[in-house]
Amino acid sequence: MTDTPTQLFIGGSWLDAADGATMPVDDPATGEIIARVADAGAKDARLAEAAAVQAQEEWARTAPRARSEILRRAYEIILERTDELAHLMTAEMGKPLTEARGEVAYAAEFFRWFSEEAVRIDGGGGILPDGRNRMLLSRRPVGPCLLITPWNFPLAMGTRKIGPAIAAGCTMILKPAPQTPLSSLALAAILKEAGLPDGVLNVVTTSRAGEVCEPLLRGGRIRKLSFTGSTNVGRLLLAQSAEAVVRTSMELGGNAPFVVFEDADLDKAVDGAMLAKMRNMGEACTAANRFFVHHSVAEEFGRRLAERMGALVVGPGTQDGVDVGPLIDRTGRAKVEELVADAVERGAQVLVGGRAPEGPGCFYPPTVLTDVDSGSRLMDTEIFGPVAAILTFDDEDEVIRRANDTPWGLVGYVFTEGLDRALRVSERLEVGMVGLNTGLVSNPAAPFGGVKQSGLGREGGRVGIDEFLEYQYLAVPVR
Repeated sequence: MTDTPTQLFIGGSWLDAADGATMPVDDPATGEIIARVADAGAKDARLAEAAAVQAQEEWARTAPRARSEILRRAYEIILERTDELAHLMTAEMGKPLTEARGEVAYAAEFFRWFSEEAVRIDGGGGILPDGRNRMLLSRRPVGPCLLITPWNFPLAMGTRKIGPAIAAGCTMILKPAPQTPLSSLALAAILKEAGLPDGVLNVVTTSRAGEVCEPLLRGGRIRKLSFTGSTNVGRLLLAQSAEAVVRTSMELGGNAPFVVFEDADLDKAVDGAMLAKMRNMGEACTAANRFFVHHSVAEEFGRRLAERMGALVVGPGTQDGVDVGPLIDRTGRAKVEELVADAVERGAQVLVGGRAPEGPGCFYPPTVLTDVDSGSRLMDTEIFGPVAAILTFDDEDEVIRRANDTPWGLVGYVFTEGLDRALRVSERLEVGMVGLNTGLVSNPAAPFGGVKQSGLGREGGRVGIDEFLEYQYLAVPVR
């Protein structure tokens, strides 16, 4: 950890916070402080904004191929340092090293993807219907951006936003979550090494998010906000962005339904459930939250899932053989404990897990609940933990209605062997993404995002760069 930067990254330089403030980074497996990083305030935010604004014009004129090659070099450096980055990530947020290595590969792929998209930005043209003018369309960067990332995928959520911004020709201020700043600072060092010009990326670590972000959004020089986090915070940022009409994209909360029909292949369904529920200890917006299982297979599905969940090894992510690391902090664990207790009080049965272990760290065991009452709090709250809550259903229309009965609409999972039903149900689910007989939907080449209160816009895929580009229409008289 000694080589990992701990200062702010502004204008290509590593700087202490203007007032000298620092904040701790804790290991959730032990509760011990593993580093102290600069804790930025308003003065630091203004300095980062000035650096991004100053660099914008020249960066926008940089050749697409040059931007592409920087991203490609950064992709290669990330892969070369997989083990180092994985250990860093596990130390600050707890996931097992196997998962951390997987995230490093996932994060790097966003840079490779957008390195290829950088050279495919095009416009269009033609004679307008009245025949008087030719229309020339060009696309140009939206301008300086504020990127706000969460703690659960600290490296990948950074590259998913930084990649398209670099490809489009935008400068940036990145504000990572205070729980996991080290991965973002390491990423900034890699991009500097890869040749990214000073001021294009600025990283501001802070525990004072309101003091840093609100003036940036209201000031008028930041032209784009990309945020991943909770719906409640997203609403606040949207309101702050309105004053200067800042363009926004929001990847917010989820409440994913996981629907198992009577004709489902239960081996596939349980495998899918393990992926959709246990990726990142359940701390993912795509995590399956509500398991709707047809009554004819519910008992068998629950038994198999509990057996698989109970076999997982819980412990520090750095230890060999560990499948489930700690939750991010004690607040996160307390939330999971309260949600499970509420469900049990309402009649839910615990098939496995359900009680936090004694000792240090923020551990919670994989848990399966059956006979869950639909009024339980965990039915309308992101659990963000390793808890699978099973409800039964009898009828297709009924389960679709119940699955859609939520203000969120990020992702849904459907397990059935019938093609007609698969397409019909997928089309009726009010979600931005569907996993059909699979528990994993995330891919850098696919558009990620939701509907309703799960967000605005899409990240990744061919449309991911669109969030960072504006159209300009040029009318040329026909002579």
